Amino acid sequence: MIPAKTYDPSPAQRIAYIGLGTMGAPMAAHLIRAGHTVTVYNRTRAKADAFVAEHGGMVADTPAQAAQGAHIVITCVGNDDDLRQVCAGPQGAFQSMASGAVLVDHTTTSAQVAQELAQAASQRGLAFIDAPVSGGNLGAINGVLTVMCGGDQDVFDQVKPVLMAYSRAVTHLGASGSGQLAKMVNQISVAGLLQGLAEALAFGQKAGLDMHQVLQVISQGAASSWQMQNRGPTMVDDQFDFGFAVDWMRKDLGLCIDEAKRVGARLPATALIDQFYADVQAQGGGRWDTSSLIRRLR
Repeated sequence: MIPAKTYDPSPAQRIAYIGLGTMGAPMAAHLIRAGHTVTVYNRTRAKADAFVAEHGGMVADTPAQAAQGAHIVITCVGNDDDLRQVCAGPQGAFQSMASGAVLVDHTTTSAQVAQELAQAASQRGLAFIDAPVSGGNLGAINGVLTVMCGGDQDVFDQVKPVLMAYSRAVTHLGASGSGQLAKMVNQISVAGLLQGLAEALAFGQKAGLDMHQVLQVISQGAASSWQMQNRGPTMVDDQFDFGFAVDWMRKDLGLCIDEAKRVGARLPATALIDQFYADVQAQGGGRWDTSSLIRRLR
């Protein structure tokens, strides 16, 4: 269930939403609740039908059909190749979008595919904003995501009021690809925080401390973080059947490592933690929450 949220008034738009996964479905639901006219497409048709039955809107058979007549097309799919297909493929959104329409992509991808699709959109008289998000499934459900955007400032200004339907912060960070680069900074930071937290909690448990009590104390001090406050207690309780999956984090860290090689940055800890996540996958934890790093230490 999508919780109640107060929506800032903005002109109603015709929107196509492509990709109704863990993140996309609650985001699209917020758009409907904010008063927009929404047509959805999902690769698995049954999921789109179930969404419309619960939230309203209309179902399209292809991304191109969903995008026809839309002011804004929003995508949230799996990876670079998925995004290319739903945007520029034979049945992709670009095939039917009207001149001046905007495609906003919430997928976490490479900066290169964002730049590639921005150029392809421009050649068709369209606009493209790369807009990866942070906040996880709960952030999407509660409408409090953080959105990092790359693209033209005037296009960003046009779409920001719409994106605020499911966000608490929508920020323009520069030219096309800048949003994806910022998301990489985010994922590098999260991975390091979780590994440090995993080691700290495993150490405390081995030492015989009441780690729930310890977390209550240290979360009030300099060590505090969102991960500590929201994932620390579940890590102590060995609960990982929720949240952002290890498989997805490995995909994201692969993008980070590839981009680091391209720009000449060094990510020694990130590369090591990526291998730790490979260990978790080998334990059968590909769909466990990313906080499951602690499983390696028990």
